[in-house]
Amino acid sequence: MTPGSPAEGEFSTTGTGFRTTHWTLVLTAARADAGTAARDALARLCSAYWYPLYAFCRRQGRPPHDAEDLTQEFFARLLAKHGLASVRPEHGRFRCFLLASLKNFLANERERAKAQRRGGGRPLLSLGGAEAQTRYALEPPDSLMPEKVFERRWAFAVLERTMSALRRECATEGKSELFEQLEGFLPGGQASASRAELAGKRGVSVGAIDVAIHRSRQRFGGLLREQVLETVSSEAEVKEEIRQLISVLGSRAWFA
Repeated sequence: MTPGSPAEGEFSTTGTGFRTTHWTLVLTAARADAGTAARDALARLCSAYWYPLYAFCRRQGRPPHDAEDLTQEFFARLLAKHGLASVRPEHGRFRCFLLASLKNFLANERERAKAQRRGGGRPLLSLGGAEAQTRYALEPPDSLMPEKVFERRWAFAVLERTMSALRRECATEGKSELFEQLEGFLPGGQASASRAELAGKRGVSVGAIDVAIHRSRQRFGGLLREQVLETVSSEAEVKEEIRQLISVLGSRAWFA
């Protein structure tokens, strides 16, 4: 395992009990009257994880503008007044619900030419079309099925959001410089300097750097767990979802 490769055990699921999260709020509301709070929670989740759906549409052969319009319309319908009617208890994980719902939407879609008029011409979410196509153009060529592409992009999205959360936390604590120096030793990072070089630059021992790296990885694991918590419906699913995330990316992907 490389310095940037966290063992599964580092992603601890200990701590406080399972709390009400965005997704559990949506699931609860779907069994009754879907209130504003539930739709707002669903909107936040969709805003965070729209790109995997866009990538799914593109991998199915949809051109960029069509993929963007279809993704936007999918969210418009999902976030509509009765959009939560499609939520089912078996969709315990938000990603499973999203992909199943998108497949159903695409299978029934018959009016793509009217995309510009969908949603009253007022997109409910800002998807960043140019950004989406730029990101997709950078995808490595492969023969993965659309479902596998969705899983991989979902995993990257979770980890990228985790890294952003850690970056913000360090900035709040006045440790932005330290974060930038240690980022290469975190999951997905590629350190530009050795631990010894970094120790010399900071005027501390290599042991002190090792402690800082360990603490950063631990905090990364805690924040990762928080990201996963927002997208599952029970405590039992947390560790399983993290194992799935690691399995999707593999040692030669994010953890290389």
